[in-house]
Amino acid sequence: MIPVILSGGSGTRLWPVSRKTHPKQFWPLLSEVSMLQETCARTRSLAEADPMVVCNEEHRFFVAQQLQEAGYENPTILLEPVGRNTAPAAAVAALQALDDEHDPVLLVLPADHAITDLEAFAATVAEGEKLAEQGYLVTFGIVPDYPETGYGYIQGGTRLENSERACRIDRFVEKPDLATAGMYLKSGDYYWNSGMFMFRASVYLEELEKQNPEMIERCREACRKASRDLDFVRLDRESFEACPSDSIDYAVMEHTNRGAVIPMEAGWNDVGSWSALWEIGGKDEDGNVIQGDVLAVDCKDNLLRSDGRLLAALGVRDLIVVDTPDVLLVAHRSQAQRVKELVEQLDADQREEIEVHAQVHRPWGCYQGIDRAERYQVKRISVKPGARLSLQKHHHRAEHWIVVKGSALVTRGDETFLLTENQSTYIPVGELHRLENPGKIPLELIEVQSGSYLGEDDIVRFDDAYGRED
Repeated sequence: MIPVILSGGSGTRLWPVSRKTHPKQFWPLLSEVSMLQETCARTRSLAEADPMVVCNEEHRFFVAQQLQEAGYENPTILLEPVGRNTAPAAAVAALQALDDEHDPVLLVLPADHAITDLEAFAATVAEGEKLAEQGYLVTFGIVPDYPETGYGYIQGGTRLENSERACRIDRFVEKPDLATAGMYLKSGDYYWNSGMFMFRASVYLEELEKQNPEMIERCREACRKASRDLDFVRLDRESFEACPSDSIDYAVMEHTNRGAVIPMEAGWNDVGSWSALWEIGGKDEDGNVIQGDVLAVDCKDNLLRSDGRLLAALGVRDLIVVDTPDVLLVAHRSQAQRVKELVEQLDADQREEIEVHAQVHRPWGCYQGIDRAERYQVKRISVKPGARLSLQKHHHRAEHWIVVKGSALVTRGDETFLLTENQSTYIPVGELHRLENPGKIPLELIEVQSGSYLGEDDIVRFDDAYGRED
C-alpha cells in the first residue's frame, strides 16, 4: 500500500495563518509538527512504502523539507503546474505507482485533516485495504454526531456481503440546509464525505477512463512528458493545464458500480475553519484554546493565537483572535466560515497579505520584513547551514548586509570574501552577487535595500542550486 497525500489546498478560511504561498497544511496548527507531517505519520505503521505527495510546484520545498524532517528517505513528490482538483491528482499518482510488476493499493488522503483516534483509523483503513484488493473503490464516510451543514454527505446503500460494515454507495449529496442535515442524522444512512479513498491504481485508472477519457489522456501525457528536477517529478505544464478539473467524487465515485463506503469513527475533522480548530483544540478550564504568547483574564470559549508579540485579552467571550506579524484577525466564533469573504475582498483589492507572510520561506532559509517606506526597506535574513542564495543581480536596488550571527561567504562581482559577526558589506545596483552560509549554525543578517523599485521580481538569476527559473 502506498499513501498518496494530496497537498494542493490553500485553506483560505484559516487566513491569516494560511496563505497562498504558505497554506495551512505546512503549519503546526494542532501539535508541534505540521499537518502534512501528521498526515504522513498516521500512515507510517500501515504502509510498506514512503508516501507520495502531490502538491503545487510553488510549495515543493516545503514538502521536501518537511518530509526530510519526518525521516522519509524515498518519498515521491509530484509537482502540479496548476491546480486541477483531486481526480487528476489521484490519476497522476496512480500512473506513477503503476508498472508491469506493481499494482499497489493507494490510500488517498488530504494533507490537512485531523484524526484523533489513530487505532480506529488504522482498523478502518485495514478494512478498506481488503476491499480495495478485491477491486472496490472505497471511500470513508464519517459517522455524523450532529447536523453539520458545511459538509457534503454520502448515503449508504445495501451492505456488502464480504464486509462487516461496508456498504454500496447510493448517492453523494451536496451540503444540506439545517433541516435536511437533521433528517440525514436521524436516518442513520448518511455519512459526512471525508474526501479519503482507497483503491488499486489500475482500478481507479480503468474507471476514470470510462467516465472521463480526456482527463486520463491528459494525465498520461503530463506524466509521459514529465521531467525530473532534484527530488521532484515535474508534470508537463501544457498537458496538465489542458486537463479537465474535477473531484474524485464527481469524476468517478458518483458513476462507478464498484464504489463502497465504510463508516469511520476516528475523531475526524477537516480543520476547515478557526471554529473547527477551537472545537478540537486543547482547552483551558475556561474553554479557551491558547496558542503562543497569550495572557487571558476572565475570558471564556475563545481561540487566542499569537505568532509573535504578547496578545492580552480581558473579559471577552466566543471570539477568534489571531495575531500574525502583519495581520490581526478578530471575529466572533459563529462567523468563522466567513473569513473566506475577507480573503475574497483582499484579493479584489490586490492586497499582498493573502499571498505571503511577513516571514517568507525560501529553500535556503527565510526572510522577514522589518520596516519599509519610500525607496527603502529592511529585512532580517536567515540562511541555513550549508545553504546559499542564487547568483543574482538587481536592476533597481542596492543592498547593505550586516552580519549579526554566524558567518557569511559573499560573492560580489569578481571577489569572494568572508564576513563574521558585526561586519558588513555593500552591493551596488547591477552588481553580480551571492550570499552563502559556510558555517554549522544559521547565518542571521540584516539587509537594508534602497532604490527606485524594491519588488521581489527585481531578481535576475544566473545560477541557482534549487532549480528556480529566472
